[in-house]
Amino acid sequence: MYVIHGLLLGLVLMLLIGPVFFTLIQTSIEKGFKKAVLVAVGISLSDILYITVGYLGLATFVQQSGYDEYIAYVGGTILILFGCYNFIKKPQINPQQASKSEIKGFFRFIFQGFFINGMSPFVLVFWLGALSLATVEYSYSGYELIVFFLATTVMVFISDCGKAYLANKLRKLVTTRFMRIINILAGIALILFGFRMLFYS
Repeated sequence: MYVIHGLLLGLVLMLLIGPVFFTLIQTSIEKGFKKAVLVAVGISLSDILYITVGYLGLATFVQQSGYDEYIAYVGGTILILFGCYNFIKKPQINPQQASKSEIKGFFRFIFQGFFINGMSPFVLVFWLGALSLATVEYSYSGYELIVFFLATTVMVFISDCGKAYLANKLRKLVTTRFMRIINILAGIALILFGFRMLFYS
């Protein structure tokens, strides 16, 4: 069941459109699909880093009796706020241009994905909420927790590669209206996750 839950969380993340989406599209169009895959690798690495750091800090509280309710409230609130943000944020169609100074070599595109994804404050906030969901509501720990987040990151990586592969077609579909609809759908999903955690606690 933890695999299914992880895949479902990955599907929610797949709907979120932010700076990394445009980076994938731009890289695929300008540099090719293989370079865009490297960007996706960097994105996944930053996600794994945030999950690890978040769990190491969160696990201490989870292991102590009486903290479960507080973690559920905090995690649920985070997910609700993150979902509300998707409702009110203004869609942006034109991505910011990358700096002219380039890092030569294989790791340039990995670093690009890692940096852009890692510098977004909402990435860490989201993963903290996801950790609360997994450890409190689903009661996952150890092997189950690892598989849960492995399924999530694999789903996100596959979807990122899919976006890069279909970059030309997706670029034609990326309008303000399209992004607004996607943001609303993602926001609804996150808010439902959040309220479920609050009621569970």
